[in-house]
Amino acid sequence: MSKISMPAKIFGTVLSHGIRGRMLSKGELQALAESRDMDELVTRLKNTVYLDAFAKLVKPYTAEKIEGALREYLVNTHAKMVNITGGSGILNAYFVKYVIWNLKIVLKGKALGKSYEELLPKVNLRAEELVGRRDIIVKALVAKNLDEAIAATAGSEFHEDASKAAVAYKEKGDLRLFDTYLDHVFYHDLGRAMNAESQSIDAKKIASVDIDSYNILAILRGKFWGLSSAAISELIVTTTPKVPKDLLQKMINIEKITEAAGELANTVYKDIIPQNAADDIEFILQLETNFEALGVRRVLGAFRSMFSVGIMVAAIKLMIIEVRNLSAIAAGIEQMVPPETILARLIKPE
Repeated sequence: MSKISMPAKIFGTVLSHGIRGRMLSKGELQALAESRDMDELVTRLKNTVYLDAFAKLVKPYTAEKIEGALREYLVNTHAKMVNITGGSGILNAYFVKYVIWNLKIVLKGKALGKSYEELLPKVNLRAEELVGRRDIIVKALVAKNLDEAIAATAGSEFHEDASKAAVAYKEKGDLRLFDTYLDHVFYHDLGRAMNAESQSIDAKKIASVDIDSYNILAILRGKFWGLSSAAISELIVTTTPKVPKDLLQKMINIEKITEAAGELANTVYKDIIPQNAADDIEFILQLETNFEALGVRRVLGAFRSMFSVGIMVAAIKLMIIEVRNLSAIAAGIEQMVPPETILARLIKPE
C-alpha cells in the first residue's frame, strides 16, 4: 500500500474541511423543502454550493434528474479526493459503492420486468466511466430479462453475488435480497482495504462500524428471509475485533432474530439494540437506523484529527448524506409531501 505524502494529506484535509463547511444548514434544507414545485426547488438549489451540479439539467425537472445530477457531482468530488491521495485503498473501496448502486437499480428493475427505456433515467454512469466499468452496466441495462442481466456481469467481481441474489429472489420474492448480496461485494473490498492500510486509524474506525453493521444486519435479514445457515455464513465479510467471527457464528446459530441480536449485549454496540420494536422487520430497521447514527458520530469525530485519510473518508460520507437528503427533498416535493414530513425523514448530522 503506497504511503500518502504529507502535501497530499494537507490538501485533502483542506478540501475535506471545505466540504464540511459548505454543508447546507437546517434553515437552508427547510427552505428547499418548502419549495412550491420542482422549478422553484432547482432555482433554490442553484443558489447553493451545488450550482455546478445543475448546470446541464434541462426541463422538465424531475426528482430522478435532480438525484442523477447530485450523484454525478458526488462521484466527481470523490474521484478528486482519490486522485489527491493517490493510494488510499479505503477511499478507493468506497468508490465501488456507486457502481454497485447502479447495478442494484438495474437488477431490481429487470427482476420487475422493466425495460431499458424505463431504467436509463434512473442511473448515472459517471462512476463507471471513471473506473472503466461502463460496459457491464450498459450490457445489464439492455438485457431482455434478469437472467440475461446477470449473464452480463460474467467475468466481473459482481457476478457471483449477483447470481446468488437472483436465485434467492426467485425463491423468496424480496427485492432487498439484491441489496444485501451486492453490498457483500463492496464490504468484502472495504474489509480487504482496511486490513491492508496500516496508517489510517481514523479511516479504519469509520470503515469498521460499516463492516460490523453490514455483517450483523446481513445475518438478521438472512434469518428473516429464511436463508440457510450456510447461505448466511457466505454473506459475512472480514470481521473486526469488536464483533469477531465466533460471535457472528453464535448469532447465525440462534434461530430467533431478537435473541440473535441479543448477543450484541456483550459488545460496544449494546446501547443500540432496539428495545421496543413491534416485530422482526421493525427491529432490523431500527437497528439499521441506530448503526447509521453511530456511523455519523464516527464521521464527525474524524474531523478532530488533522492530515489523515479518515478526514477525507468522513467528508465524502457527509456528502453522501447530503445527497440523500436533497434527493429525498426532491422526491417529497414531486409527490407533494408536506415540508414538515419531508424534513422529519432527513438524516441530521449533529
